[in-house]
Amino acid sequence: MADRKSFHMTPQEFRRRGREVVDWIADYMERVEELPVLSQARPGEVRSQLPDAPPATGEPFEAVLADLERIILPGVTHWQSPNFYAYFPSNNSGPSILGELLSAGIGVQGMLWATSPACTELETHVLDWLVEMLDLPRKFLSSGDGGGVIQDTASSATLCALLAARERATDFAAGDAGCRRPLVAYTSTQAHSSIEKAVRIAGLGSDQLRLIDVDDDYAMLPEVLERQIEADLEAGLEPCFVTAAVGTTSSNAIDPVVRIGEICRRHGLWLHVDAAMSGTAALCPEHRAINRGLELADSYCFNPHKWMFTNFDCDCFWVADRSALVRSLSVLPEYLRNQATESGAVIDYRDWQVPLGRRFRALKLWLVIRHYGVEGLRFHVRRHIELARAFASWVEEDTDFELAAPVPLNLVCFRHRGGNAVNQEIMDRLNASGALYLTHTKLGDDFVLRMSIGQAHTEERHVAMAWELIREAAGQVTGASA
Repeated sequence: MADRKSFHMTPQEFRRRGREVVDWIADYMERVEELPVLSQARPGEVRSQLPDAPPATGEPFEAVLADLERIILPGVTHWQSPNFYAYFPSNNSGPSILGELLSAGIGVQGMLWATSPACTELETHVLDWLVEMLDLPRKFLSSGDGGGVIQDTASSATLCALLAARERATDFAAGDAGCRRPLVAYTSTQAHSSIEKAVRIAGLGSDQLRLIDVDDDYAMLPEVLERQIEADLEAGLEPCFVTAAVGTTSSNAIDPVVRIGEICRRHGLWLHVDAAMSGTAALCPEHRAINRGLELADSYCFNPHKWMFTNFDCDCFWVADRSALVRSLSVLPEYLRNQATESGAVIDYRDWQVPLGRRFRALKLWLVIRHYGVEGLRFHVRRHIELARAFASWVEEDTDFELAAPVPLNLVCFRHRGGNAVNQEIMDRLNASGALYLTHTKLGDDFVLRMSIGQAHTEERHVAMAWELIREAAGQVTGASA
């Protein structure tokens, strides 16, 4: 081996192995429906099959693929199964996978426009496309004061929005402890946990996050929000940030964004709207009521990696005033200075996010949009909503079950009338079977089952089978407890 000049995979070998990997992925897509949806692996089982030490010399690629099949696959929960109904979907598709492959192959680090102009300009253009596709307010277009960027997740989008709100509220002097004022943020009791994490990271602290009560449909009560803001002002605090949800994780509740936005305008608060899963529905004109009030928002995000057939990670985040975001996040050391940046004629997306480095995520989103077109994306979104409504109707017709929340889009929250313990056991039996995967939430004191219908390849037969399995499990549980 001493005379070997390179250990790299040659282009010829890459072609051969690449075809094998693509074939493996295609085979996986064909058989994933037959695999146990929730991994049945026990804690430590995967690691116990891995060698204690790394290989001293390179191994044959055949051995790697064999171990992928033997060790890794049994430890995978199959998010791409059409029988995956847990959480919210994390989808992919053929064109998205190919886009990810192309991105990895090109291998750019797109922190600056200068480090790969196409990485930046394609992203700007695709985010402008989506403003049109979703019928978002035109203030989010890059041709004005706003613009869009791809973050990894909605969690990062929320953090960036909060950082911009914090800086704006303190005249961009929040980094100086002498200028800090006690800032307060607001969201509903049903909001995603990432909002509390963001207020911790941003330095406000969990004690400065106000959780606003919700109505019977689990949407934020704007009158309670306004009373809390006024109480905090009277206490000498500085309200600065509100997050409204268009589709909460627990129940898909949609906050009254118009009224919340009007309150934010009156008090000068930054309004961020998180539509992580539900935002995709705005592709369809008949569902664009979810956009009401966005004209009052300072920022907005949704996740194509949830329901728009683009693989994780891909969050689209827009701001109405990009200067506030850039002023909050820009740090320019000498080694990043370049002529294009100094000219002011380009976007440097490093200033729109927390990390410096960034991948070419726009490539996979571009391929998805070009492959499906708006027509194809609408077709599949509409089909998922139809399936959710059909499932909800089956629940309503069954005297043993009941709906636990409204069903505006593709999430059905339901429960067996037998009580919390019965619902817990139904879910545990179903998940242990591997035939499908459900998760739960708590709405009030009720343990509620969630049926999230949005996996790319879920069809009516899968949903019908899930309902039969749910009823069968319920019969087993209630029969055993009788």
